[in-house]
Amino acid sequence: MCGIAGFCGPGDIDHIEAMTNALAHRGPDGHGYHVDKARHVFLGHRRLAILDIAGGAQPMWNEDKTVAVIFNGEIYNHLELRALLQQCGHRFESDHSDTEVLVHGYEEWGHDLPRRLNGMFAFAIWDTARSQLFLARDRFGEKPLFYSKTPGFFAFSSELPSLASHPAFDPALDKRSLQKLFAYGFFPAPCTPYRHAAKLPGGCSLCYDLRSDSVRVAQYWQFALEPDSALLERSEEDLADELDALLTQAVRRRLISDVPLGIFLSGGIDSSAVLAAASELHGADQLRTFTIGFNEPSFDESEYAECVAGIFHSRHSLRKLDLEQARDTIPDLLAQAGEPLGDSSLLPTYLLCQFTRQQVTVALSGDGADELFAGYDPFHALKPAALYQHLVPAPLHRMLRKLISRLPVSTRNMGLDFKLKRTLTGLSYGPELWNPTWLGPLPPPDIERIFGEKIDTGELYEEAIGLWNVSPKLNLVDKTMEFYTRYYLQDGILTKVDRAAMLNSLETRAIFLDNDMVDFCRRLPTALKYRNGVGKYLLKKVLARKIPSNLVSRPKKGFGIPLALWLREIPQRVPMDKMTGINLAEISDLWQQHRRKRANYAIALWVWLSLQAFRRPIPAG
Repeated sequence: MCGIAGFCGPGDIDHIEAMTNALAHRGPDGHGYHVDKARHVFLGHRRLAILDIAGGAQPMWNEDKTVAVIFNGEIYNHLELRALLQQCGHRFESDHSDTEVLVHGYEEWGHDLPRRLNGMFAFAIWDTARSQLFLARDRFGEKPLFYSKTPGFFAFSSELPSLASHPAFDPALDKRSLQKLFAYGFFPAPCTPYRHAAKLPGGCSLCYDLRSDSVRVAQYWQFALEPDSALLERSEEDLADELDALLTQAVRRRLISDVPLGIFLSGGIDSSAVLAAASELHGADQLRTFTIGFNEPSFDESEYAECVAGIFHSRHSLRKLDLEQARDTIPDLLAQAGEPLGDSSLLPTYLLCQFTRQQVTVALSGDGADELFAGYDPFHALKPAALYQHLVPAPLHRMLRKLISRLPVSTRNMGLDFKLKRTLTGLSYGPELWNPTWLGPLPPPDIERIFGEKIDTGELYEEAIGLWNVSPKLNLVDKTMEFYTRYYLQDGILTKVDRAAMLNSLETRAIFLDNDMVDFCRRLPTALKYRNGVGKYLLKKVLARKIPSNLVSRPKKGFGIPLALWLREIPQRVPMDKMTGINLAEISDLWQQHRRKRANYAIALWVWLSLQAFRRPIPAG
């Protein structure tokens, strides 16, 4: 994997070097620059060599030096595209560089290039003839891309600290975006913590025209469920065969690498399915699997991972960690993350990536399956929630919520009191707000309290509400899948995994986000994903052919840490910097209520620590 950066406007070579150096962890194997002082265009690249190690230096140019690309990612269908481009008359210097496919692909297809790509990517193409920069990001935003536009200045980068290192960048924070962070637990694209920076959404491209100093963003793809009832006429075994074949195809595409490769293995459905598919393509001695376990039983799944590894005879590596020792990593990790992140599983994900990187450079993951196949706990709550809201009048709901709030506060992973309180909080609103309020760090009244102002709920959750209303014919399960896939997956899960992996210079590849796999899932009717309270119905049917049923049917545990407990034990005087619009006295009150076990504000306090670390990052070098 790599890091890319560039700018057009005021600045010099020192500034592009500073922007690129801030991305060194993303690309420790090399760097490259292009400087056009006459047009004030500066491009920089940091490389993590995965394919075409000897010949893949960037920026990479076409034959007549009119088109250059800097690229972060992998194009899994690059060999097919290369053959097609060669038929069109394009000549390649490399024998298997996916980067060179982007150069010639842009020459042939222009701004339609991203539609043809099956991969994870963020790239910038400098078109000298048109004096344009063309940027694009993959369908789900696996690879990050930020940009800033002010009069006479345009800049972009893989990470916000790199963007902010340019002296022309205005680092003012955006209050509404910070409110959304407390509402969702992530920044929904295009929001970022900065007023003058934006996140290019997944499935979008951007064109910056130097002559007019203008930016145009276009959407080339967007995830949307389109259930095909005709699929219900086929047998479940037939559909399971197709899903199995698509899974194997997606794994085959992602096994291409010129460096050592491994598989994250939790022992759950998703990673076990990835290993099962990989085992059909490679011998056991070629497959390496990696697991981290914890001494605390409530948070440990390593025994299941070892069991699955034994079934497929992979070369399994396990590291058991003491969570009490692991928490010492948190301050530095948050400061290095590059942006505020609301998911505390960043810590175990980072530790897994750190452990894995000691042996391999690329790791396959099962990210995306929970979203595409309805695997999360909230899917189980939808039917009873709808019944509850239909039958229970508002006064009784308020009374029940008050009674439940008095339950003792547990520190267990996803304890019953946590689930009940979360569920009833969401049910204080309409169905369009269930998902963000169940998921987010704070409900609207608490957000209003810490920001000291009345907040329009429609504006705060405009992304979730807009998505909920755009597909009126979809049922509750499908609407929830769209929310989790469009927002939580893209701006939460994939962001967390990218930062955790890249801080360790590790490339991760999400099997379930393969174009063909996603298109199949988009058409799959709800009953084949979620049936009788069972999520991942068809995926489990595939996996049940390959591993014992007790491993397929066991409850989902997740990848958590004892955050609520830890936050009660940190020093009483937590450093708190002033921040745009936030009332520090109210934040202090959250700390006190949490420490005294009056409430569980663990997620909100993690967001606050993440914001503080973002404002006080570890100095480079």
